Amino acid sequence: MNHKFTVATIAGFLMSSVVFMLLFLTFYQEELKQERAQAVREVNNLLQSSLENAMLKRDLAGLIYIVRHLGKQPNISSVMIVNPKGEVRFASRVEDEGRKLPIAMVTGEKAHTLFTRDVHGREVLRSVNPVHNKAPCQQCHGPMREHPVNGILLVDYDATSIRQQARNTTLMLMGAGSLIVIVNLVGGWWFIRRFILKPVASLSRTSQALSRGELDARVDAAGNDELARLGQTFNQMADNLQRHTRKLDESKAFLQAMIDAIPDGVRIIDADYNMLLVNRTFLEQAGCGADARVGGKCYAASHGLDSPCPSELYACPVEEIQRTGEPMKVIHHHVCEGGDSLDVEVYAAPMTIPREDGEETLVVESIRDLSKEVRFTHEQRLSELGRLAAGVAHEIYNPLSSMKLALHSLMLNMQRDSSHASDVADDLAIVEEEMDQCIHITDKLLRLSATPLEKEELVDIQEVLTDTLSLLRWDAEQAGISIHKHYSGKHVRVISSSSEIRMLMLNLVQNAFHAMPEGGELQVHVECLDGQVLVRISDTGVGIAEDELPYIFMPFFSRRADGVHGTGLGLSISKTIVKAYGGTLSVTSRVGQGSSFLVSLPEATEDSAWH
Repeated sequence: MNHKFTVATIAGFLMSSVVFMLLFLTFYQEELKQERAQAVREVNNLLQSSLENAMLKRDLAGLIYIVRHLGKQPNISSVMIVNPKGEVRFASRVEDEGRKLPIAMVTGEKAHTLFTRDVHGREVLRSVNPVHNKAPCQQCHGPMREHPVNGILLVDYDATSIRQQARNTTLMLMGAGSLIVIVNLVGGWWFIRRFILKPVASLSRTSQALSRGELDARVDAAGNDELARLGQTFNQMADNLQRHTRKLDESKAFLQAMIDAIPDGVRIIDADYNMLLVNRTFLEQAGCGADARVGGKCYAASHGLDSPCPSELYACPVEEIQRTGEPMKVIHHHVCEGGDSLDVEVYAAPMTIPREDGEETLVVESIRDLSKEVRFTHEQRLSELGRLAAGVAHEIYNPLSSMKLALHSLMLNMQRDSSHASDVADDLAIVEEEMDQCIHITDKLLRLSATPLEKEELVDIQEVLTDTLSLLRWDAEQAGISIHKHYSGKHVRVISSSSEIRMLMLNLVQNAFHAMPEGGELQVHVECLDGQVLVRISDTGVGIAEDELPYIFMPFFSRRADGVHGTGLGLSISKTIVKAYGGTLSVTSRVGQGSSFLVSLPEATEDSAWH
């Protein structure tokens, strides 16, 4: 603004100066012309009287003297007397006498003055003065009616001096005017800069700072003029903006903290599939990828797609709710960053919010990680099984222990009385052996139901399998299933939780039993290969259909061959356990020939066992 003001003022000054100079120079030249013409007329009147007197007396010598003497006066270029035909009769310069002038120069009956050029091409101010015919002159020049003018007196003044004087005067006035304008310009520039531009610049800087988010910026609003009051009002507006922004940030932080406290993933999606709000749990579920953050597309964050999910493959909550306006619940298979997958349960509901151009329907999704649900179910199942098994084991273990003590006491008494001692001692030994077996079984049951330790331990896989199969021996006999074990000759150990590995093997063996409702064979193979412990559990059951294989590890998927409707959590729990200890669980199956589940876990080395 300062630059524009300066440029505009200078341009205006130059334009006004040029116009003023042209107008003043024209007016001043005209004024000098009129003034000089007036002086010339007075001189011409005297000269004309002298000429008329000389002509009446026929004093040609006196007439020539007057003309030539007048031509020597300062600023007079030449003096000529011209007859009505344009011939120069008398001239101040001898060479001009007898010269023929254009007839236009010598016509007219009125005296006048004009700027023109003489016969030599020089610019002059010419005074044209007709010498009128009078009564005394009629004898020589004829009647006045026919010859109103006897001749023309031409007096040429040097125009250079006139114009020079006009230019000098104009330049002097222009200089004085310029000095005044410059003083006013500097004063106006200082005033505008001090009282207008500086406050406006402060307002501009503060506005830019506020637009960058610097809400503490304020205007220096000293004084009591209009701009100062404007600055004070601007500061009040900034205070209100900062206060409301702080409240908005606090509300936003409260809302974010509130949804971050929800254990399930939460996100809000608009009709264009943009995620407007997500919580910390959802970011953890998605792997905290860039596509999972606010502003990303829901289908990119959940399914790794570049376009909305195909309706024939996924039930899209956004499309369904926009179409029906009703809440819905679906099971989805989310793809996390890095290629990991996650089975989730999505509960979606509409949320209507007001907008300037009407209402907008958003979709609120609550996303539950089913692997956590499986984990919780597994832990709950272990806890309930532990309480039940512990109660049963104690109910059996305590009487058995008391009976064993009584048997020892009886055997000691019989040793004192040796009659029939050998037969009774044999029977009591059998009873004691069976009691030891019962105590051993209850001990296995207790270890199966033990709560997982926070610190991992060294677990012998072959021992776990032996205990698990012994607990299920009666079930196998009742179902007509024969069990065949193929163990490695050495100890096969992993670092894990004993109770969870026992639960893993129990789930896999029970699933094999369920697949053979008409009986069959169960093959259990254990070996070590390339640092991995491989446990293969194979059955000769009904097998699994090829189109069902991708879903058997999903939570709540159940297809038991014995007709019993299961919970669908056994294999999900098993895969969760294996994955937790860095292993893998895979399956191969043929319908009518059976299935084979392969567990691969890292073998415990000396270093891992030490840690």
